[in-house]
Amino acid sequence: MPPPISSSLMLLLVLIPVSHFISPACSTSRHGFSSAAPDGIRVGLTHVDSRGNFTKLELLQRRIERGNHRLERLKGMAKLAALDTGNDIQSPIHPGNGEFLMNLAIGTPPLAFSAIVDTGSDLIWTQCKPCTDCFTQPTPIFNPSSSSSFATISCTNSLCQALPTSTCSPTCEYLYSYGDSSTTQGILASETFTFGSSSSKVSIPHIVFGCGDDNEGGGFSQGAGLVGLGRGPLSLISQLGSGKFSYCLTSIDETKTSPLLFGSLASMHDKGVQTTQLIKNPAQPSFYYLSLEGITVGKTLLSIPKSTFALQQDGSGGLIIDSGTTITYLEEVGYNLLRKAFVNQVKLPVADASPTGLDLCFSVPSSTSEVAVPKLIFHFQGADLDLPPDNYMILDSETGLFCLLIMQSSGMSIFGNVQQQNMQILYDSEKGTMSFAPTQCDQL
Repeated sequence: MPPPISSSLMLLLVLIPVSHFISPACSTSRHGFSSAAPDGIRVGLTHVDSRGNFTKLELLQRRIERGNHRLERLKGMAKLAALDTGNDIQSPIHPGNGEFLMNLAIGTPPLAFSAIVDTGSDLIWTQCKPCTDCFTQPTPIFNPSSSSSFATISCTNSLCQALPTSTCSPTCEYLYSYGDSSTTQGILASETFTFGSSSSKVSIPHIVFGCGDDNEGGGFSQGAGLVGLGRGPLSLISQLGSGKFSYCLTSIDETKTSPLLFGSLASMHDKGVQTTQLIKNPAQPSFYYLSLEGITVGKTLLSIPKSTFALQQDGSGGLIIDSGTTITYLEEVGYNLLRKAFVNQVKLPVADASPTGLDLCFSVPSSTSEVAVPKLIFHFQGADLDLPPDNYMILDSETGLFCLLIMQSSGMSIFGNVQQQNMQILYDSEKGTMSFAPTQCDQL
């Protein structure tokens, strides 16, 4: 019997209040990096739409639109990478945007601001005075001259050299570009970053970040900058030196925060933990690639060719896990087989999906209280992710549309954040692995 999905399931993430908690920690500086103490750091994430008063359908449309745009940016990056002839060439374009915000503070005394969290890029940056061109942000713009801990970074610093585009005049200046044509430009600097609330907070010195005085494009107006959690040396996870981080995204119909954990707090001890190897892509070194070896719908292992989700030698193809993309996008051959399996196994008429922005929806009679859906299992290398129905099907009780939260892609595949809800996802950079386990995220 396939698992039922409740008709009360809401369409999208609703308002999420922000809360932050920090375990006591100290920090040390080495090679220009800062490291958190083994106690680790805990921060709450809130969704970028939490300040808006949107209907469920509007929320769905906004998230799908952002997801489609991010997919196109990622695909464009993959195409550029495939054109590079050298194995050590990194495309200077990054996906940008994201779905979640974290609150933090910068400087001494600390100035609070919110930043987009992005596992698809590395640079940490915020807008800085005096602005040549800055977008409107919800908090005051950081003024380096008001902070006693601000320091510029020299051009010989390894993190300056890790930038895809930089100049020396005479300190390190950067230009970081995103796929929607948004850019941030300014100087690379070092500052004290503070995490947590007034009752429990920790300050970590010597975090290297972009102090942007020329920031163009509309992709970042939800916050005041961006915190990269990618695999490169500029990212927050690399600079903290903790070696691992995890997050646990609450259900899309929850109003609670999603925990983001660093260091030992990120550890997982549940017996149901499964682990798969992360793959490195020299053409896109910031991304977290996984080896997707197959997909089961219901009791049927789909006959997807093994090469469908494989990372190609030129850096194209493959599948990344990404917190900033809403839903999962699968390479065309694999998606078409999955779609056909759902059409065959869901005993409902196919409906027009255009109001939602999705591809496959079914029509649910108003008299129906619950709908049976086939199981969906993603088979990664050494790990099988058996998704709960809420992570891949969604029901809008107002329109009676019952939709698959997976769409088609070409050139690369993405495992999105809706599929990750109520899963603790652990990234271990030292072991080069990703682990996951079903978790009630609002209780973590």
